[in-house]
Amino acid sequence: MSRLPVVVLISGGGTNLQAILDEAKADLPVEIRAVISNQPNAYGLQRAQQAGVATAVLDHREFDSREQFDQALADLIDQYQPGLVLLAGFMRILTPEFVRHYRGRMLNIHPSLLPKFQGLHTHQRALEASEKEHGASIHFVTEELDGGPLILQARVPVLPGDSAEELAARVLEKEHQIYPLAVRWFAEGRLALNDAGQVVLDGKPLSAPMDLAQVDS
Repeated sequence: MSRLPVVVLISGGGTNLQAILDEAKADLPVEIRAVISNQPNAYGLQRAQQAGVATAVLDHREFDSREQFDQALADLIDQYQPGLVLLAGFMRILTPEFVRHYRGRMLNIHPSLLPKFQGLHTHQRALEASEKEHGASIHFVTEELDGGPLILQARVPVLPGDSAEELAARVLEKEHQIYPLAVRWFAEGRLALNDAGQVVLDGKPLSAPMDLAQVDS
């Protein structure tokens, strides 16, 4: 099977990037052509370099506007001709023009059971809301922040006495499972976004996101 060219955008440590790098080394049918960060010191850049993947830094602070940065970012991404762009802890709100440019070929991972807890500090907010379960979501990226069509979710219990850090660690384990899985579906041609904005898996529109606990492969 031919490998799908992928570009990954990061801002930090890159643990989800690492999960995808590891799967790509095994049997995930993707070719990670570049890892791009808006933060020069992001540890994820070292992860990419150790895996022999090209890296680039585009510091948003060097641009006068969000639009200028996003245009430069799109120009940089498109040099690598990706079939899929992955946001893996990329801490930037993207302009509508940028998002539309990659419609149907850009995924994001978010540490909550969307549509709950869009934005930041999801684990603390889940604790403050006395949630019984928490988790992570994979979705197609649209103009709405953390609001794109949902593909796959994984759930974890919120345990008595949990701290935000303990809950985050439990969720992160699930993140490392669901992101490579969603990428695999896309790379194998099983996953798409149709013209109506619906997630299609194996030829059928999803009425609700898939749940990791119910997924065989």
